[in-house]
Amino acid sequence: MLLGGATPKDKGVWLPVFGIRDPISPYEKVPFQPWAKALYDYRQVNELEPHTRCKASGTAREFLTPYGVEFVELPELDRIYIFDIGGPHTYRTIYLDGRTHPAKVNDSYYGHSIGWWEGDTLVVDTVGFNERFWLDRRGLPHTAAMHTIERFTRTNAATIDYKITVDDPGAYTAPWVGGFNLRWESGTELFEYVCQQANYATELMVGEFEKVDRNSDFIP
Repeated sequence: MLLGGATPKDKGVWLPVFGIRDPISPYEKVPFQPWAKALYDYRQVNELEPHTRCKASGTAREFLTPYGVEFVELPELDRIYIFDIGGPHTYRTIYLDGRTHPAKVNDSYYGHSIGWWEGDTLVVDTVGFNERFWLDRRGLPHTAAMHTIERFTRTNAATIDYKITVDDPGAYTAPWVGGFNLRWESGTELFEYVCQQANYATELMVGEFEKVDRNSDFIP
């Protein structure tokens, strides 16, 4: 597989190269609608992020964790699965069998994804999102009208170039592009991650990023 997913022989996961809280696009270049910018500003102080409360996260936020993801391609099913290691430990399905999006899509965290290969690049077209996740760790909002195109390109043995085009007329005045690189961490395997009830990530709730005792009952 061109994305180099984990195999029984060659284990590993993909992690973000830059800081997980870095923006996926310079915010001065993001064409916010006024309400979306106001909500983004609010989230800088009130970091009540759904991901820290055991909810799945679609699009770019899926990759912005310290635990990484695994890509698993099943050619016999014409599908790729992306397994999240942290958070709610869910997975996303990308259909490669040539289907189109259904006329009616039930909104979900990951949406409905169809994909195809353009040379060495996996292109993923997704619609049908719910509004209950952030686009990145900094709080970019979106609406159920969002349509994304993601491009995954393996530029070398240890790097995937990730680009996302966001087209959401409900939250932005024009489509915009963001992205970052993912790096291969060899030897790491998907592990059991328990997203506990009442894991409220207390330092994120107040937005101060004060030190949290990792021996306490609250482990973000």
